[in-house]
Amino acid sequence: MRVIDAHCHAGFGDGLTGPWDTEAALDAYLSRAEEAGIGHTIVFPVFNDDYPAANERLARIVARMPDRLTGFCALHPQRDAGGLDRIIGRAVEVHGFRGIKVHGAEAYPSRKTCALAGRYGLPVLFDIFGNTARSEMLAGQYPEVTFIVPHLGGFRDDWMTFLAVIDQLIRHPNVYADTSGVRYFDALADAARRAPEKLIFGSDGPLLHPGVELVKIAKLGLPPAVQRRITGGTIATLLNLRADDVVSAGA
Repeated sequence: MRVIDAHCHAGFGDGLTGPWDTEAALDAYLSRAEEAGIGHTIVFPVFNDDYPAANERLARIVARMPDRLTGFCALHPQRDAGGLDRIIGRAVEVHGFRGIKVHGAEAYPSRKTCALAGRYGLPVLFDIFGNTARSEMLAGQYPEVTFIVPHLGGFRDDWMTFLAVIDQLIRHPNVYADTSGVRYFDALADAARRAPEKLIFGSDGPLLHPGVELVKIAKLGLPPAVQRRITGGTIATLLNLRADDVVSAGA
């Protein structure tokens, strides 16, 4: 299985307060990913006031590089409540997107979001923003939906959040976590030791270097089969990515 980066931003936003809501250009990222041996990347929009428009822009980016990129649509489940059927349906049926992204800094998945995720068989990448109760509730209410918690639960290096999310990985069959931006190496090591089948490599590109994030996984000292699952096998299974959907870097 080729290496897949399961967490990267692409396109531009309209907040203009920082890179996270202004622009995520992929040129440098793609060069870095190729150098690191990353063959495929999951991308989703940066923060936006208009996610339907942002998803359309993302679709154009993915369409230019379908062998390198797979898209997730982004949503604000409350603001977009009246259009979720259309937004998610178009993302899947027209653009071939494979997942949903919701960020807890601005919104939380609604029941309608989860019902549609279940209908289309889409994982929900939900940044819980350190609020582990949210993923706990969602996992129990929607066991048929896969939830991926980025940053092992928090980008702010909260050790207790990491411990709580690792516990959720063990207890809930439908909860996974990605490794992007986790600086407490012992937390990654603990997750890899206790729930390796639930851990997914992500870089939080383009601002974080995908090669640096990938080295963290290599430094865990895992058996090769386990490392392959974390760096591509698990996310490929969750997204039903076939071998011809994913190419080696430089292919």
